[in-house]
Amino acid sequence: MPDLNETSDLNRTPELDKTLLAVDQGLDPALDRLFSFLKIPSISTDPAHRDACRAAAEWVAGELAGLGFAATVHATPGHPVVVARTDTGAPRRVLFYGHYDVQPVDPLELWETPPFEPRLGATPDGRRTIVARGACDDKGQVLTFLEALRAFRASRGTVPVDVTVLLEGEEECGSPNLPAFLAAHAGELGADIALVCDTGMWDPGTPSITTSLRGILHAELSIEGADRDLHSGLFGGAARNPIHVLSAIIGAAHDASGRVTLPGFYDDVRELPAQVRARWASLGLTADAFLKPVGLSISAGEADRLVIEQIQSRPTFEVNGMFGGYTGAGTKTIIPARATAKISFRLVADQDPAEIRAGFEAFVTPRVPADCRAVFSWGEGARAFLVPPDSPDLTRAARALEQEWGVAPVTIGSGGSIPVVGQFKDRLGMDTLLIGFALDDDRVHSPNEKYDLTSFHKGTRSWVRILDALA
Repeated sequence: MPDLNETSDLNRTPELDKTLLAVDQGLDPALDRLFSFLKIPSISTDPAHRDACRAAAEWVAGELAGLGFAATVHATPGHPVVVARTDTGAPRRVLFYGHYDVQPVDPLELWETPPFEPRLGATPDGRRTIVARGACDDKGQVLTFLEALRAFRASRGTVPVDVTVLLEGEEECGSPNLPAFLAAHAGELGADIALVCDTGMWDPGTPSITTSLRGILHAELSIEGADRDLHSGLFGGAARNPIHVLSAIIGAAHDASGRVTLPGFYDDVRELPAQVRARWASLGLTADAFLKPVGLSISAGEADRLVIEQIQSRPTFEVNGMFGGYTGAGTKTIIPARATAKISFRLVADQDPAEIRAGFEAFVTPRVPADCRAVFSWGEGARAFLVPPDSPDLTRAARALEQEWGVAPVTIGSGGSIPVVGQFKDRLGMDTLLIGFALDDDRVHSPNEKYDLTSFHKGTRSWVRILDALA
């Protein structure tokens, strides 16, 4: 990782000062535009909001057109994709990705005010906030970038890099149509670097850059026994119970130290560089501090790993659900014919989803009794993503953030998965910088979602500095 100890604002120029001033002076109208965007109930997973999703796409395309972009709303089998670009002949081009769709608002009764009537609020400690569904995820974050573009246009007439903006409307329901869209439009989406603003800060005063994402692989394993559910009084003690078999398989997937026991599971896992592990250790994230807010206190991960490693740079095997037999009210004394587990793997750099799939099947097969059957169902899978630690663009962005926030950003991994980032690498051949300004208390996907006003304001200023540095 580059040396970020240098705190002087080496990139400060009169032009940069003018653009930052334009951000400051334009904050009130920027909030008005954000509120207009937030009023559109663009819930992608609900067919009843299909027209609202179209309206959100057209709204943001209109804003980009007003900034001098050639903006197009592309139809897909689902919700539209917006692509907008400038072609000024600048020596570098960036691709900015975000999404205009939002999560459902349920349970509605827990909202303090209507979710699509945005308002200014405050946290108990006095931080001013923007409250609405989508305020943070992802409309507020998208607008930080668009408002930075607006400030460049107001202060200089142009942005110092050429920009392509890609906004989809199905991120919250799995982006089912995005891979085909990327394949069909690869020629117009190429850039030197991709930028994503759908992540968070380390704390309210410390920015962060996410430099790695875990990949993901979904599986469903069913164990089938008898050809029907059996009477447990007549067959109990003799007939095989698929729930017992499945439970034994799942129980054997981890050892006492928290390691996954699938053959070859860790073969391609990279060890953290010593300096990165030391930097992560210095952050002081303990199991108690991380787990206490959710009612836990003891880590179940690999015993020889830091908690931050367990959640960001190590692979996982998780059971997301198990079911079989009778689960209704009262009793029904049966031996079920089938039991099922829904499983997800979070993968790290160099792990191949196809190899993990083969390893899991090799693990399960010898554990299935001769008179039972294992049935596997697999999702497509996505590889993990890692920004090269010596990336010059990572260095530039990190210094720009430090100049805005007065403290060096934390470079961290993310335990989550953003498949589009892997697709940018695989299909378009570009790396991605994940820089967001969300906070842990933003209640993303929950009632009373909010976005700190400081995140919106300084996030916009941060993008000005980053784009200036990337140029």
